[in-house]
Amino acid sequence: MAARRVVAAGAGVCALLTSAAGCEGDDGETGLRTGRDLPGGAVVAGVSFQPAPLAWGPCDAATTSPAERAPATTSPATTSPTTTSPAQPAPTTTGAQPAALECATMRVPLDYDDPGAGTIGIAVIRARATGPGPRIGSLLFNFGGPGASGVDILKQTLGQWRTLNTRYDLVSFDPRGVGASAPVECLDDRQMDASMQSDSSPDDAAEVGMFEAEQRAYVRACQARSGKVLGHVGTVNAARDMELLRTALGDDKLNYFGISYGTWLGGVYAHQFPRSTGRIVLDGAVDTKISTRDLNLQQAAGFERALRSYAEACAKRGATDCPPSKGDKSAEAIISDIRAFLEGLDAKPIRTSQGRPLSQTLGVSGVATALYSKQLWPVLSQGLTMAYEGDGTVLLSLADAQNGRREDGTYTNLNAANTAIKCDDTTERYTVSDVEAALPRFRRASAVFGPLLAWNLMQCTGWPFPGDDEAKEVSAPGSAPIVVLGNTGDPATPYAWAPALARELGNARLVTLHGEGHGSYDTGDPCVVKAVDDFLLQGKVPADGTRCP
Repeated sequence: MAARRVVAAGAGVCALLTSAAGCEGDDGETGLRTGRDLPGGAVVAGVSFQPAPLAWGPCDAATTSPAERAPATTSPATTSPTTTSPAQPAPTTTGAQPAALECATMRVPLDYDDPGAGTIGIAVIRARATGPGPRIGSLLFNFGGPGASGVDILKQTLGQWRTLNTRYDLVSFDPRGVGASAPVECLDDRQMDASMQSDSSPDDAAEVGMFEAEQRAYVRACQARSGKVLGHVGTVNAARDMELLRTALGDDKLNYFGISYGTWLGGVYAHQFPRSTGRIVLDGAVDTKISTRDLNLQQAAGFERALRSYAEACAKRGATDCPPSKGDKSAEAIISDIRAFLEGLDAKPIRTSQGRPLSQTLGVSGVATALYSKQLWPVLSQGLTMAYEGDGTVLLSLADAQNGRREDGTYTNLNAANTAIKCDDTTERYTVSDVEAALPRFRRASAVFGPLLAWNLMQCTGWPFPGDDEAKEVSAPGSAPIVVLGNTGDPATPYAWAPALARELGNARLVTLHGEGHGSYDTGDPCVVKAVDDFLLQGKVPADGTRCP
């Protein structure tokens, strides 16, 4: 679980820009200007920032992070899974062809409180509006995480958004600390493989000691390789970057589609810049007000509910269509088999065709991955059938997708960025005693997923920066209407979080999908798709409390 896991210079000579009227700076190389009342500038904490025009060009290795082979989702074995779901069907689309992609880099301050401390580059990707119809503006996406590369995911899923692409330039970015945007790095690929195999739910004092040692080593590695950026990658700063990006794109208002963690980021943006909000959709909502303990506990219960939904469907279909139900097993018996199998991996991992054994940690990750989408249930059935016969290849592939491992054995920086961002966003630091006290509740919530999510509470233990709780605030008085989507069968962002986020935002409209899987829009449900498309394309705000189907 190890991978869960001010001196001003140059432009900063105007030390307190918030009180130095008329003081301006330009970093020279990048053209990011700072000062007061800059024409067309983005005002952040009382300071005007004017980013240079974006120099768009082909998307190649120089401007983007390496493409991932699978959607970047997080694992309950390493990080709380709050990102976009893998392998979802595309909603109904028009016949328009996807636009060509182009990329750019936007310079932003490393530290908004000390603009003279230097800048970092934010990787941005765009697909121009294809028509027909007049262009509305840009639609900015964050697909979740935290830690998922927006540049890579928009590349992979562009065809899914064709209808919206007719009238919007589709834009995404790698938030600071992610992908190609000043990435946080901790372990190398070999070390990541070992970390993913390690025991994330220790059962005795010796295992707890090893767990703590791995956690300490991971934190040291992060600090050694990425110390400069670790204290500056939180959600508040990412939201500030979005305001600069809105300015650089030339949009009067920010139109935004946030998924999973992207709902949290969108809420923080709306809180900081309510007058800049345009048409905003938040899908797979996160309740920003609850503690990490309660967040993980509710996720454990959410994944347990999703596992039961899978098992009930499997039992109904029978052994021909769903082999884990062989012998006319009930849903309870199917879950019992899964639990016993995963518990057995703790002492005896099984082989795979990839040469890496399937450990308990990876096995739980693999099962969790398949619960993100109902379309992956047949893959879970196949993976379990093979695993019961001693071959863990399919479950390992699912776990690799969760953990950001590519086919060539390299990793994205998903896990490192996830840890850094989360630890910047909270002051909570849990101890072994805290986890052990919470374990009974986690086990009651889910015998399968509870223990790993309980020990995940120590993700920020020993982190070299204290973090803060500013990102918990998402109230947005004065914002434009915001549409919040919640799915009653969502395992990663349980449905209760959607009405909670809508209440906190204030001027929000809740749309509920009675379905399965993480998120709502990309399930392709016609009712949800129509509500969102009508809002984004026509400005038709859905009625609060809309239910689909």
